[in-house]
Amino acid sequence: MSSAHLAASKLFSVKGLTAVVTGGGTGIGLMATQVLAANGAKVYIIGRRTEKLENVVKTYGGDKISGEIIPLQGDVTSKDDLKRLAEEVKSREGGIHILVNNAGISGEVTKLAPLNTAQEIFDAHWKEQTMEGWTDVFRTNAFALFYSTIAFLPLLEKNTWGKDPAGKEIYENYQTGVVNITSISGLVKSAQNHFAYNASKAAATHLQRMLATEIGPKTGIRFNAIAPGVFPSGASFCYLSPRFVLLGAFLTCSVSCMFAIAEMTGSGSDENNKTSLEGEFDPKSLNVPANRAGTDEDMAGTILYLCSRAGQYTNGVILPVDGGTLSTNPSSY
Repeated sequence: MSSAHLAASKLFSVKGLTAVVTGGGTGIGLMATQVLAANGAKVYIIGRRTEKLENVVKTYGGDKISGEIIPLQGDVTSKDDLKRLAEEVKSREGGIHILVNNAGISGEVTKLAPLNTAQEIFDAHWKEQTMEGWTDVFRTNAFALFYSTIAFLPLLEKNTWGKDPAGKEIYENYQTGVVNITSISGLVKSAQNHFAYNASKAAATHLQRMLATEIGPKTGIRFNAIAPGVFPSGASFCYLSPRFVLLGAFLTCSVSCMFAIAEMTGSGSDENNKTSLEGEFDPKSLNVPANRAGTDEDMAGTILYLCSRAGQYTNGVILPVDGGTLSTNPSSY
């Protein structure tokens, strides 16, 4: 009896599959784009900034990969844009196999560490934050995740069970899937100096649960989420600092703490759309058992698992990829 079907090249192949990645130009979205395209998928990347998307194609596409990267400019917080994007992909492909919802923003920050009285907390949050700021964060981190999923749902259903729109089987019993990039900020109990961001990621986390429960069984589409810890991205560049203090079981810091993780503004990224955490992050400050931040390989491996044959029996999960951080910080996971 042969074991050829258990070879990594079979289990983790995405060759011939079509993916859409929102916020695919930087950060974790770029990591998803790279690993899917490097392993044979055709990847449509969506973002607001055309130059970032085109730089991804120039830097990581072409003959460097076995798949393909195709840029699509658009704003996932606009239903009109989402409709246009879905129609464009449909006209080219008929259907898709993978949707990675990654786009997000960090929002307003208010430092909690020096605030010790109710009046100080009131003054800081009432004056420094706005309802408009909260709405902006939820619009991108939660509303857009939901409407991006709805926009591409018919294209995902067309390809589920391993068939392309013409009915040709690609992989036996392959179910199409949505991968929602949330954050462990939606699972930890501390505010980490950005109440709005953490609340929006908690909303995204619960959206993942509801989508898997309500829509998955009716459509044959799998819904999974990745909750990253600290990874290099435009957001983590802005929000990490070596000046952290661990007080008992609770974490505070002198700037803003951890995990603003998703494809954000891309500020701080280099000419390859990448961000470095060198000198910006001390894993001991967050009590990270892995004793380091996450890498491209850590995220890429998780994405590839969930999108390939290897992860076909994984459905409805929220998968922390955090080096063990949730096990050492108060959380609801």
